[in-house]
Amino acid sequence: MPSDHAEPSGTARPHRVVVLALDGVYPFELGIPNRVFGTADGRYEIVTCSLDGGPVRSSADFDIAVAQDSSVLATADTVVIPPCEVLPIMNDGLPQQVSDALARIRPGVRIVSICTGAVVVAAAGLLDGRPATTHWNLAEHFRGAFPNVRLDPDVLYVDDGDILTSAGATAGVDLCLHLIRRDHGSEVANMVARRCVVPPWREGGQAQFIEQPVPPSSAAGTAAARQWALANLHEPLAMADLAARARMSGRTFARRFRDEVGMSPGRWLIQQRVFRARELLESTDLSVDRIAGEVGFATGTSLRQHLHETIGVSPLAYRRTFRTGADALN
Repeated sequence: MPSDHAEPSGTARPHRVVVLALDGVYPFELGIPNRVFGTADGRYEIVTCSLDGGPVRSSADFDIAVAQDSSVLATADTVVIPPCEVLPIMNDGLPQQVSDALARIRPGVRIVSICTGAVVVAAAGLLDGRPATTHWNLAEHFRGAFPNVRLDPDVLYVDDGDILTSAGATAGVDLCLHLIRRDHGSEVANMVARRCVVPPWREGGQAQFIEQPVPPSSAAGTAAARQWALANLHEPLAMADLAARARMSGRTFARRFRDEVGMSPGRWLIQQRVFRARELLESTDLSVDRIAGEVGFATGTSLRQHLHETIGVSPLAYRRTFRTGADALN
């Protein structure tokens, strides 16, 4: 694959991501870390292991050959646990061999679960008293098995610092991109997303799409209006502007928009403006007031308010965090 981004500078060892494949692993989710982190121009080294280094039975009609055993977990900077057969774990607890494997993880290592992999983390006692998410369809059973976990089944992923959990399937992609963005900034995360042909960013608090109806294929959609809005974020856009672009009434547009995106046009517009503001804070020296104007917030105060509501920090604190991280790579 041709590169569209420079190799990372310096000679530092790549961040090692170890993926633990347990019996009944879901093949799609097992491949997410390698596909996403492996596209970041050598910034990550991805190693997949099983408990004993032998083949792993998957949830599909094939086994998966794995070259490493769980001793490699002791070398990890990040451990990823994809979904697997979890009902026996919820009913009977972790098998001793799995507990022994998790005990190899060094203190402070980042632990990431995808979908029902959160059951493994919870059964190990690592989520007690902490926020987490998992697939919405497992929420009731999960709460019964792990009442001390602050479960939120309505979000795509939860970042609680050294432990991160995600909802099903593609939310694992979102979480891996979020980690790349946290580690290396939006430019690298956007490059990876472009290569993987996936959306570069979905806020973790965005709702899981629970039994969401798909618009009829013959129906006019809102994609063109959204694309136009992204190209004109600096303008004071209103829902009426977007509805006019889609040639729909305001009521029809709002309903169709929610069906396709999972949120209201107003919330989506604020989300995109905050996302663009974060990119500018990371990649430019523009003032907060100037960035506010570039992304369509009326004032710097408005940008500060929305950024704080989204990620809990001020624009200047956010900029310092990412500038410090960027400097550390050079």
